[in-house]
Amino acid sequence: MRKRDKPAGTDAISKRAAAARATAARNKAVYLAASWCLSYPDQEVLDRLPLIRSVLAEHPGAGDDFEPVLAHLGSEPPMEVQAWYVREFDLGKRHVLHLSYWTDGDTRRRGEVLGAFKQVYRRSEFLVDTHGELPDYLPMVLEFAACVDLDAGRDLLIQYRPSLEMLRLGLLDDKLPHSLILAAICDTLPGKSPADQQAVMKMAGYGPPTESVGLEPYDPRLLPLARN
Repeated sequence: MRKRDKPAGTDAISKRAAAARATAARNKAVYLAASWCLSYPDQEVLDRLPLIRSVLAEHPGAGDDFEPVLAHLGSEPPMEVQAWYVREFDLGKRHVLHLSYWTDGDTRRRGEVLGAFKQVYRRSEFLVDTHGELPDYLPMVLEFAACVDLDAGRDLLIQYRPSLEMLRLGLLDDKLPHSLILAAICDTLPGKSPADQQAVMKMAGYGPPTESVGLEPYDPRLLPLARN
């Protein structure tokens, strides 16, 4: 029996579908590893270091941007690593991990923005445990994208790309290895990363907030998102 010919273009479609699946799998691995590496390094996180390396190793080159942070987490006593994390991410304002902080600061509109994050989680029909964090906490958004709804999670990351870039630049300025992880996240999103804060402001459609509480009108943390 003569083998039936494939319809024209079938191979190209199959290759594109395979490439899309591979990209999605790599993005999920990056998001999950980033979620753990940017979280408070409690014993559960520290115990996951071999698993993080294993997840990233399935995707050639994916682990390169993570290795400096993984080495830091694995080479210091847990109490020192935890104290360092609190000092860099919890006590100061240069490395805030809450996405809407960079766009809405302490304005009243932030409550509405946080409600929008919750709506995204609810629409997934999964119970998202916030562990007492605000819903815009970056490690939570990343874990949601990796484990629950990749498309909805990526949409949040794309919407708050200016926040990611401001955080990346702050970490880079302070020579913290976590800047590489932020770069890895941004590399999964459309377009190139801006070179400096002015370029981020341009990306965000920067303008003064209409109302703020405790922040100057042109505070660099306030980057109103561009509206369509």
